[in-house]
Order: sequence, then structure tokens, then C-alpha cells
Amino acid sequence: MSRLSVAVIGAGMGGLASAAALTRAGVDVTVYEQAQRFTRLGAGIQIGCNAMKVMRAWGLEPVLRREAFYPRSWNNKEYHTGEVRFDMVFGASAEERYGAPYLLGHRGDLHTALARAVPADLVRLDHKLAAIEQRADRSVALTFANGHTTTVDAVVAADGVHSLVKERLFGRDEPNFTGRIAYRTVFPAALLNGYPIDDCTKWWGPDRHIVIYYVKPDRSEVYFVTSQPEPGFTVESWSATGDVRELRKAFEDFHPQVRHVLEACPSVHKWALVDRDPLSRWSDGNITLLGDACHPMTPYMAQGAAMAIEDAAVLSRCLAGVDRDGVSDAFRRFEATRKPRTSRVQSSSRTNTWLKNPTDPDWVYGYDAWNAPIAEPAMA
Repeated sequence: MSRLSVAVIGAGMGGLASAAALTRAGVDVTVYEQAQRFTRLGAGIQIGCNAMKVMRAWGLEPVLRREAFYPRSWNNKEYHTGEVRFDMVFGASAEERYGAPYLLGHRGDLHTALARAVPADLVRLDHKLAAIEQRADRSVALTFANGHTTTVDAVVAADGVHSLVKERLFGRDEPNFTGRIAYRTVFPAALLNGYPIDDCTKWWGPDRHIVIYYVKPDRSEVYFVTSQPEPGFTVESWSATGDVRELRKAFEDFHPQVRHVLEACPSVHKWALVDRDPLSRWSDGNITLLGDACHPMTPYMAQGAAMAIEDAAVLSRCLAGVDRDGVSDAFRRFEATRKPRTSRVQSSSRTNTWLKNPTDPDWVYGYDAWNAPIAEPAMA
């Protein structure tokens, strides 16, 4: 039997994770990414124990431990008094409980680590998908904006919340704007001028919050992200610039630690927070969606990237040893296995109550994508 050929659309977290997992499962993979180069975009990311268990299999744990911050806890405090609502202790105790560390990192550093797990010659930059066609023999033809064409046995669309493949398969869906916006940035901790801050704290206000944490092991970089009401703002972009003076005013009633961080921050990005309902289907024949393309979620549980990384592990298990004629069934097993979990995380994140009060997080952090049972799809 010839090796299965798979095109992965998108070289974000989910796309690179898929390529890392599928190549190790004996699949011929090519990743197509529309960007002309990879850049270290300024954002923090929480790397949960569940995601670390996946990436450990690709040899990435040592580099992530070197590059990311190992927090004592994710502390949840009252916005003005600093009273502790719930202190989710991580560190060595969580590592022992869940079998892997919980790390806080820079999104660009995690992306770089994932890129190391994929042979460079498998990634095609400057390839923006223009057309996709599934043929009678189950092969899939792809055409890119630069004129390149190819035909493969299967396609994994990890092309994000604005997925072209999702639109071609299932039509355009309109986002549900939540009426809330977020500011975020990473900046040098030296700008704090020695002022001490917590490892990782979410400050809960009546109608807004801010999460602040370090993203480097030497505490040299600080990240924060907010959520607050602003119904008129509908720019769904990570790169739009925000007004840091407006941000400071929005949090002027918060704890002095919060105000000090915002005073030190030189600039911010701003984007509208949107929500989308779970899709009824992820796949059509030999094409499947993965990650944000099929289950985008609000950022309130810090599990979006982790869900895509888990997806990649389960997908590789479903596709191992499969030929072109078996891809469609494998994709339906993948969906049947993953959808209950990702839908639960979507709905839980939507409420923005995660860890606000004493919480049992075992179902999130204790999950092991390499050993979770593979489900059989329901009969049509």
C-alpha cells in the first residue's frame, strides 16, 4: 500500500501540530501556509498539561521548559482588594497529578518549537489556497493563488477561524459579536522598574477582567490580556492597535498591581471578542477541518491552542495505516472522538467562569490525547 498523502492548510499551531503528528504516523504531509515568513507575534499563551503531554511525544518538552515560564499557580483575585477567590496551584504538584507541566509562554516561542518538530522541506510558505475540489476517485485537487496546483489523498484544513475550506464545504458563518473587546500585549518586564507582580493572576471585576503573567523563565517579559464591554467595536483582528490611555481608564478602579502594569505598558493591540456555535459537521469525504476552523472558542479557559494540539494527536491515530478509501471513515472517527470534548470546552469557555471559584480542572488537564479511546461515529 502506498503512503497516504495529506495536504495541511495553514501552518499555525494546529497545522504544525498536525504535520508533526501525521509524519510520525507514516503519512506523507505537505503544509501550505499563506504567510511569506514566520514572525514572533506579540502574545502570551498558556500551555496546559494536556497539550504538553502531546508535544512531549515530539521531543519538545525540553525546549519549552527552557523557553517558557513555570508558574506557581493561576491565582484568581478580586479586582480591587486582591482577595483570593481560587488559587489553582500548578508547579510540581500539578505536574505530578497530571503527568506534565503547566507552562506560560510566548505564542511565537511555542510556534517556533512546533516548527522544529516538522521537517522544513514539508512547509510551503506563500501558498494561499484559492480553490479546493474533491474528485470522484476521492482525491482532492488544490489550487493556490501563486498558481501552484496539487492533488492529494486528503486535506486537513487548519486554516483558522476564517477558514476558506470551511466556507467552501459548509458555507459562510457569521460570528456572534459578544459586545466585548480585549486588549493584549507583551512588553519588557524591565519597564516595571523592579515592581513585584504575581506569577499569573486573573483579576475579576464586576464586568471586566485582566490576566497578567510572565512568559519567559527569567521573568524578562510580561503579558496581559483583558476583556471588557465595548459593544460598538467589531474589528476581529489580532493586529489592530488600541489606545493605552483608554485601557488605563477602563481599569482605574483595579488593584494597584494592575494599574502599575498598565502604566508601564507602552502599547497595546485591541480586538473584538466573538463567539461561534459548534459546527454540526467537521468533514466532507476526504476533507476535514481541525482546530479553530471547526471549534473556535473564546479565550477564557486558555485552551484554544491546546484543543488544536490534542486534535492533531487524535487525528494521527485515526489516519495511521489508512489508505485513500479509508480516509472518510477515519475523519468521522476523529470527529466522533473529539467533538464531545471540544464542544464542552467551547461552552465552558463561553461562560467565563473558569477557575473564578473553586473548580475541579481534572477533566481538562488530565486528558491524554495519545490514549483517549477512539469513538465510532453514529450511524447516519
